[in-house]
Amino acid sequence: MFKDPFDAKSLLGRRCGCGGDHPASEHGRTAEPVPAGEEARWNRVVDAAVLRAVFPADAQRRLFLKTVGAATAMAAISSVLPLAAAREAFAQGGAPEKKDLKVGFIPITCATPIIMAHPMGFYSKHGLDVEVVKTAGWAVIRDKSLAKEYDAAHMLSPMPLAISLGVGSNPVPWTMPAIENINGQAITLAMKHKDKRDPKDWKGFKFAVPFDYSMHNYLLRY
Repeated sequence: MFKDPFDAKSLLGRRCGCGGDHPASEHGRTAEPVPAGEEARWNRVVDAAVLRAVFPADAQRRLFLKTVGAATAMAAISSVLPLAAAREAFAQGGAPEKKDLKVGFIPITCATPIIMAHPMGFYSKHGLDVEVVKTAGWAVIRDKSLAKEYDAAHMLSPMPLAISLGVGSNPVPWTMPAIENINGQAITLAMKHKDKRDPKDWKGFKFAVPFDYSMHNYLLRY
């Protein structure tokens, strides 16, 4: 997330869950240093967003930087879109268009940021009065979101895509502004099958999935 977009060696696409270029297995050894200070970190975010817009294909950005160098690239881009102004605008932010929000969640580990942001004061820090609502299931999350009972909701990653496409519901454009975690799926067996480690022994088993529009379902089926 905080990678230097003016570094030709830096890949802006994710490989590790931390956002680094390295494989997840090498996270502790090769993780890139995070800039010191909140302002420096958010400046990186703004710069990366600008360069992604200018170079939708990351290979083009890297080739451009290798050809002209970081300083020349920054000067050229700043002449068209002043990065300093973009950083300042991001830092200043603006008043929230809606302060009283209701956010639905399913009580599982990846909902932790949504839940804990309330008692830790992150919502109030940004002028938001948020009610986090424990919800019974993914279908209920989807239906309450579509009915506008929730302003935001914790969802499985394929759900916004399915909603936008109208798969399982009427098509409604949906935005996914944040990913809470990745690669957290697992196949779990009943205790009576704990010694059956070889999938060859699973013939005839029934596997449950949390929702039709979930990575769990797609990974098992495809």
